[in-house]
Amino acid sequence: MRIPEPARPPVPHASGPAPFSVRHVPDLAPRRISADEAWTSESAPYTQESLALDFFPAMEDDFARQPTRSSDLPDPEPFVAKIAQAMVEVISGQRPATQLIRHTSPTVYSLLARRALVSTRRLAAGPRRPAVVRRIRVCEPTDGVVEACAVVVSHGRVRALAFRLEGLDGRWLMTQVAVG
Repeated sequence: MRIPEPARPPVPHASGPAPFSVRHVPDLAPRRISADEAWTSESAPYTQESLALDFFPAMEDDFARQPTRSSDLPDPEPFVAKIAQAMVEVISGQRPATQLIRHTSPTVYSLLARRALVSTRRLAAGPRRPAVVRRIRVCEPTDGVVEACAVVVSHGRVRALAFRLEGLDGRWLMTQVAVG
């Protein structure tokens, strides 16, 4: 059996180390100007190194909810019927409140979630008949806003449900709700 030889360091060339050269790094910073020169019309032209900054952007308008016209939204009647039935099921504890989070504002969602929590405690006492939406009415007071009411039969009682939908960001969003 043959033992491998250890690796040997490279042998330097007889001519010495390789030649090197020194290069100066160019100064890329924009040149400094005085206050007098900055306000004259004869100031230096735009240079690539300078960066234009806007210290007061209007970004809050770009990221806020944008209202949407009714003509750009789907027909509200089928949506009102479905969202009313879903809301009644959440309130009666038959459906989780998280299923409505996409269609409700934060205040409406918190109200529905609290009512759902109370209803799930009642469901522990025994099963009940499901709540059903019997009739809906829809009106459009302004463009992009729908106000609706529903007649609901819940556990042998007739109740009323009223809510407001606003067209925001290309979809209907529930912003107000009243349960009677």
